[in-house]
Amino acid sequence: MGNRNTSARTTTPSRNGTENHPNTRTRNRSCGGVIHEHTRHTSHFTVVGNHLAQHAELSGLAIGIGVYIQSLPSGAPVGIKTLAARFPEGTTRIAAALRELEAHGYLRRTRERTESGKMVTRTVFCNKPGRAGGESEAKPKPPARKPPASRPKPQRKALPAVPQPAYPAPDLLATALGILSDLRRDDPRLYLSATDVDHLAPGVATWLERELTPEAVRQILTFALPQEELRRPAALLAHRLNAHLPPLPPFRPAEPGIRHPFQNCDTCDRAYRAPEPGTCTTCTPTT
Repeated sequence: MGNRNTSARTTTPSRNGTENHPNTRTRNRSCGGVIHEHTRHTSHFTVVGNHLAQHAELSGLAIGIGVYIQSLPSGAPVGIKTLAARFPEGTTRIAAALRELEAHGYLRRTRERTESGKMVTRTVFCNKPGRAGGESEAKPKPPARKPPASRPKPQRKALPAVPQPAYPAPDLLATALGILSDLRRDDPRLYLSATDVDHLAPGVATWLERELTPEAVRQILTFALPQEELRRPAALLAHRLNAHLPPLPPFRPAEPGIRHPFQNCDTCDRAYRAPEPGTCTTCTPTT
């Protein structure tokens, strides 16, 4: 008569087979729904929330791209060209899918400058929108440091006023602009910005109006410049335009009721008033 082994482990029917799984019972085979065959993952798997996998507004491509990005390790490239090389949909459709993920809070893309000065795109994928940073938000935030008080920037003084011509003719102003723009050829320190030139041009035009030649104006403005660094060359030139302003030319009565236009002398290029182009009174030979 055999003894019964009371310590023997009772055999439990395995649920690894599909015949014992609740989702694979015979009663479910008659319907057209999905039948799941579950295998437990122990490595190489990604946990994806149903809010993404079953999103009601995202396209299938956007959901697939979102699941793929979530499965990648941190630091993996996820640019449009990188994804287009991985999937067959092409850059246009992949770009649209990324915009969908961005619109629904799964993706954040920002442009940042690296220490070397290069602009790069930083991509952050949120596995659960609404909780930026995931579990890190549960940690207490460090107290915000008060930024150091910034020193007020010193206000730059306006340039000194310059003489103004009595009749700012366009040809005089054009000549003045040319003189000022060419000063850096005499001394590279006399480089002027467009704003500086616009401010100084009326003063140079006043000198030309007082019958100085462009060459004479250039020589006076560049004569005996300081040897040290010129911190603000426009201010120095404005001072010279005021300090060395030439006197008014001698009065020459014109015909009553007639004011002739300015002409440039064919010999010295000086501006003077005359009915027609020619030479000024200085260059006109006397008989």
